[in-house]
Amino acid sequence: MKVVLINGSRREKGCTYTALTEIAKELQKEGIETELFHIGVKAVNGEMNQIVSEVAEAVKSADGLIVGSPVYYASPSGEVMAFLDRLFGVAKDDLMYKPAAAIASARRAGTSTTLDVLNKYFLFNQMPLVSSCYWNMVHGSNPEDVLKDEEGMQTMRTLAKNMVWILKSIEAGKASGIKQPVAEEKVFTNFIR
Repeated sequence: MKVVLINGSRREKGCTYTALTEIAKELQKEGIETELFHIGVKAVNGEMNQIVSEVAEAVKSADGLIVGSPVYYASPSGEVMAFLDRLFGVAKDDLMYKPAAAIASARRAGTSTTLDVLNKYFLFNQMPLVSSCYWNMVHGSNPEDVLKDEEGMQTMRTLAKNMVWILKSIEAGKASGIKQPVAEEKVFTNFIR
């Protein structure tokens, strides 16, 4: 089994990376392979197609997805938003029904709004949300601060354990004959007459 992790921060090894690394360690302890992609400024400096293609290829064989973003102006980074808009446009069929989670990192506030925005990508695409023991967030101005956020780090570890449980439950269900839902053709309603 494999989980793709997305680092939507401009900083490759900053606070969001620190939280995602904690998750990856816990997943790997349980035999789950991880692949981490750093979006950084690739989404806005002309490399969008390349990074979207790389991640779209990776999610084909992945069983789960975790997207992390720092909080910029009480919202996810613009880079991760642009990236997710494109990724869900080209890889929606390969993402559908795969468990997903969003994480947010902030110095102080804006994490709940950030999680809400990110979770909507998963909800729109029929992806089961993976929860933790608190909202999926860490706090700190730098990676060292994040490591000191004991509650936040516990939340990341619990999120990973819950992802493992859900992935293994899905695998067991499939082995016992439980079939994945079949998506209905999307109905679009227009209220303008």
